[in-house]
Amino acid sequence: MRSLEVGVCSWSMQVKSIPELEKCLGEVGARVVQLALGDPNHASWKEGDKLVEAAKRASFEISATMIGFPGEDYSTPDAIRRTGGFGDPATRKKRLEIFRWAVDRTAELGISILSTHAGFIPEPGKPERASFLDCLGDAVDYAAGKDVIVALETGQESVDLLRRTIDEIDSPQLKVNFDPANILLYDVGDPIRAIEPLANDIVHVHVKDAIAPARPGEWGKEVPLGQGAVGMKEYIEELARFAYEGPLVIEREVGDQKSRLKDIAQGIRLLKRTLAGG
Repeated sequence: MRSLEVGVCSWSMQVKSIPELEKCLGEVGARVVQLALGDPNHASWKEGDKLVEAAKRASFEISATMIGFPGEDYSTPDAIRRTGGFGDPATRKKRLEIFRWAVDRTAELGISILSTHAGFIPEPGKPERASFLDCLGDAVDYAAGKDVIVALETGQESVDLLRRTIDEIDSPQLKVNFDPANILLYDVGDPIRAIEPLANDIVHVHVKDAIAPARPGEWGKEVPLGQGAVGMKEYIEELARFAYEGPLVIEREVGDQKSRLKDIAQGIRLLKRTLAGG
């Protein structure tokens, strides 16, 4: 994989099979993909248990895998706060099983990075923080045993809280999948300023654009690349300042398949112009 090569999240293209994924990647002009392994919000693969075999035969290159969990509700910020990741103690046992399954599939693919949302991390001093960290630590330990890095996706907590949590877990296998737009969508800070505190642990990034919400408790608005408040030129320059050399993976989660593919193709052209100094 070339440094700063532009890729796409598989779930952004709303595909249901590996051949369809290959076709859509060709249409938008990308050969790198972050592969959703299969969950209700992100992927339902026709290949089923043969997904790994089919993906290995495909022409694309996989930058990382991704897993979400059944029951996650993104309808409102409050809903995902209650249902996301490992936040609810009642769902942790089942979700750890799903997570371990995803780690195994990632290892079978020969991929070293699995990204996920941990859920809303409890603040220091909260009574639920210790059990949350125990659960997250168990997940990371399992991944470490398979030589897989767990990359926590940014957005559901402040950069300071994520930084502190990674430091407390203290594992070389716990890193960051940086998504600048999520920081705006969840209204938790400035996406460019958030890079520096996490820079040493950023192993994978999403490229997505958004506008912060007008009122607290509401979602921000995801928009096509270049039309939001992230600042694509500044984003890439800041990543480069801290020597990030991984892929730039476009995520688009709004619109039907046709409009998403159009936005992704335009986003790829924008990123290539930006990388070329245009």
